[in-house]
Amino acid sequence: MNNYILAVDAGTTSSRAIIFDQNGLTIGVSQHEFTQYFPKESWVEHDAMEIWNTQLLAIREVLKKTNTKASQIHAMGITNQRETTVLWNRKTGKPVCNAIVWQDRRTTSICDTLSKNGKSDLFYKKTGLLLDAYFSGTKIKWILDQDPKLRKQAQNGELAFGTIDSWLIWNLTGGKVHVTDSTNASRTLLFNIHTLEWDKELLDILEVPKSILPKVVSSSEAVGMTTQSLFDHEISIAGIAGDQQAALFGQMCINPGDVKNTYGTGCFCIMNTGENPVISKNRMLTTIGYQINGKVTYALEGSVFVAGAVVQWLRDQLGIIKSAPEIEALAKTVENNGGVTFIPALAGLGAPYWDPHATGSIMGITRGTQKGHIARASLEAIAMRTREIVIEMQKDANTTFKILKVDGGGSTNDLLMQIQSDLLQVEVIRPKTTETTALGVAFFAGLASGYWPSIESLSSIWEIDKKFNPKKGKQNKIIIETWKNKISQVTKN
Repeated sequence: MNNYILAVDAGTTSSRAIIFDQNGLTIGVSQHEFTQYFPKESWVEHDAMEIWNTQLLAIREVLKKTNTKASQIHAMGITNQRETTVLWNRKTGKPVCNAIVWQDRRTTSICDTLSKNGKSDLFYKKTGLLLDAYFSGTKIKWILDQDPKLRKQAQNGELAFGTIDSWLIWNLTGGKVHVTDSTNASRTLLFNIHTLEWDKELLDILEVPKSILPKVVSSSEAVGMTTQSLFDHEISIAGIAGDQQAALFGQMCINPGDVKNTYGTGCFCIMNTGENPVISKNRMLTTIGYQINGKVTYALEGSVFVAGAVVQWLRDQLGIIKSAPEIEALAKTVENNGGVTFIPALAGLGAPYWDPHATGSIMGITRGTQKGHIARASLEAIAMRTREIVIEMQKDANTTFKILKVDGGGSTNDLLMQIQSDLLQVEVIRPKTTETTALGVAFFAGLASGYWPSIESLSSIWEIDKKFNPKKGKQNKIIIETWKNKISQVTKN
C-alpha cells in the first residue's frame, strides 16, 4: 500500500522533506539549513551541490525517522525557491558556478539598460513580469557574459539551466529528466505566459540559447522516477511548483478572488484570477498560478523581498534577539513602536515600488528608544509592506478582500497576524497546517498519481487554526500615515 506523499520543499535558507498522509496531516519533517554566500554587496549565492546534498539528506532522514520505506511513498512533489538560477554541465552534472539567488541584485544594470532601450513593455506583455534583477533571465545572461567559454558551451548545448526544481529533478533522476513546470518558467523573463512557450524574441534579447532550457510541464504531472540507487525503491515525481504558487494551492485558493500571503524570507501575496491573466495597472506581477490537465489558472502577485529576513537581520547582524521566535515576546514589551518606523529595503524594494536602489532605514529613534520598539516596528514593517500590495491588487482586480489566508513561518507569530488584521481591517485566517507550500505541492503530486481523486476532495483537508479579527483605533492610522511619509524618503517612485 502506497500510504504517503513526500513533499520536497527547497527553500531559500533550508532543504526540507515532509511526509503527508491522505488527510493532509504531517507524518514527519526533516530540515537542513545550507550556507548563504554574500561575496559582494547586494550579491547572494548558494552552492547548488550543497542544496542537492542537504535535500537528499533531508529525504533520507525523514524516511528513516518515520520508519517509512520508499515503496510506501505514492508520489513525490517538489516546491522550490523561485528565480534562483543554476547552470550546470550536462556531462559532469556539476554546476559551472554558484547559484545566483532571487534576492541577488547584481543584474540591476542589465535591467536598467533594457528599460532605457524601451524593452519594458515587451517583457511585461509577454511574461507578466517587470524588468527587475529578481528574475532568472538576466542572471543567466550575466553568467554567460562573464565567461566566453561558458557562452560557447551553452551555444553548443553542453550546459543546462534550471531553477532549483529542475536542478533537483535532474539529480533525483540521474540526469535523465530536465524539466520545469509552468509556474517556475513564468518567473524567468523568458517564458510567454499566453502561448505557454519559451519566447524566441526574449531569448534573443537576453542572448540565452534555447538549448540550455528545460522542457516545460504541468504543475501536476508524472515526469519521471528517482534512480534506484538513491532510495530502496523508485519514487514517482508527479508535482512541481514554485513555492508561492504551491502555497496558493495548498491554501485552497482555487476560486478567482481568493488571496493568500506567505510570510517567509520574503512576503508573497497572490490572488487567483482564474482562466484569464489580469494585466496590472499598479505594478503587480501577472503570473501563472498553476497548471493542471493542461488548464492554466492565472494569478496576480505582489512581492516583498525582505520580510522574515528582517527578523534574521535583527538576530544575526544587530544581535537584539537570539532566535527568530523571540521577536514576538520582545515586541510585546512595549505598547507601541515609540515613534520608530523601520523601512525594510535591505535588498531594494519590490512591489509596488520596484526600486532596486532603495536602502533600508530605521527612523524616529530617540534616547527613549528600546529594543522592543525596534522589534515592534519590524513586525509593523512586514504588515505594512503586505498592506501596500493588497491595496494595489484590489484596484487591479476591482474587488475588495474580506479574508486574507496566511501561511509561512511568520504566520505563527500571533502579534504579527493581529497587526496585519488591524492595518488591513480584514479577517486574517491561519490554517491548521501552516506548511501550505509543501502541502500544495503534495496536492499536485497526489492528484497526478491518483492518491486524491479530485480538487474538490482536497477542500475538506484545509482547516482553520485561528482567526484574527481587526481592531479599530487611531493607532492604526498613525502607523499608516507615518509609514507613507517615511517610505517616500527612501524610494524614487
